[in-house]
Amino acid sequence: MTICDDSAKSNRDHDPGQDSAGAWRRLAPDYERARSKEDSLDRLVEWPAQRRMLGDVTGRSVLDLGCGNGAKIAELVRDGAGTCVGVDLSGNFLTELPTGLELLRGDLSDPTSVPGLTGRTFDRILFLQSFGYAKDPVRALRAARSMLTEDGFILLTRTHPIRYAAERAEKNGTSLGEEYFSRSPYTYRSGWNDRISLTQRPYTISDLINVFGPAGLWIETTLEPQLSEEDGRRYPNKQAWMNKYLGILIFKLRPVPVG
Repeated sequence: MTICDDSAKSNRDHDPGQDSAGAWRRLAPDYERARSKEDSLDRLVEWPAQRRMLGDVTGRSVLDLGCGNGAKIAELVRDGAGTCVGVDLSGNFLTELPTGLELLRGDLSDPTSVPGLTGRTFDRILFLQSFGYAKDPVRALRAARSMLTEDGFILLTRTHPIRYAAERAEKNGTSLGEEYFSRSPYTYRSGWNDRISLTQRPYTISDLINVFGPAGLWIETTLEPQLSEEDGRRYPNKQAWMNKYLGILIFKLRPVPVG
C-alpha cells in the first residue's frame, strides 16, 4: 500500500516511498482515534479475535511489526507477556509505557535491520493489518521467521480482498469478479483523514496465501472473525458493513520444519 498526502504532492517525479512514510506519520493519529472508538470494528471484531489466537502470552516475548501507537502490545505486557517490542514507521507512540515494553521507530519491511532488533528472537511476531506495507512481502516474512524462537509463530492479519473488490465494483459499475481479479492499482480517500489518499495493490486470497510457502511458513490456523450476535444487534450499521464486505483474514503461521 502507498499513502499519498494531498498537501505534500508536488510532481510526477516524487519518491513514493518518502510520500508514504511522511503521510503515514500524519495519518497515524487519525487511525488511532478511529480505532479507539467504542464501535470500531477493530475493538469489536479484530482485536478480540487476534487476542484469542495469540492464546496465553504469560512470559512470552512478542514483537509487533507495524504496532501503530503501541496500544495493543502494551495490553499484552499488562496481561503478563515478557519482554515485548513494537516497531512502527510513524513514531506516534504512547507516552507512558508499561515496564517490559520497548517501542522502536523503523520499517517492518526488514525487521532484522531495525536498530535494537539485531540478534533478538521472539515467541510471537505480529503483523496486525500492517503486512500490506511491506515492500517485499516474502523477504519481510523470511526475516520475521528467522527471528522466531523454536516454538514461536507469526500472527498475520489482512483485510479480506473481497472488501476492496466490492467497493471498486460499486464505484466503477463493474462486477465483483472483474474487480477481484484486477491487477490495476487504485486510489481512494482515507476514511480516517479525507486529505490523505491510499493506493492499494489489489490482491486475491491466493496471492496472499502463496506468499507464505516461499517464506518458509505453513498455515496452522485461519480465521475469518465476525461480529457477535449481541454486537450485531447493538450496532446494526456495523453488521450491515460486515455482511457486505466480510471483514478480515487472520493467519497463524509456523516455520516449515527443516529436514
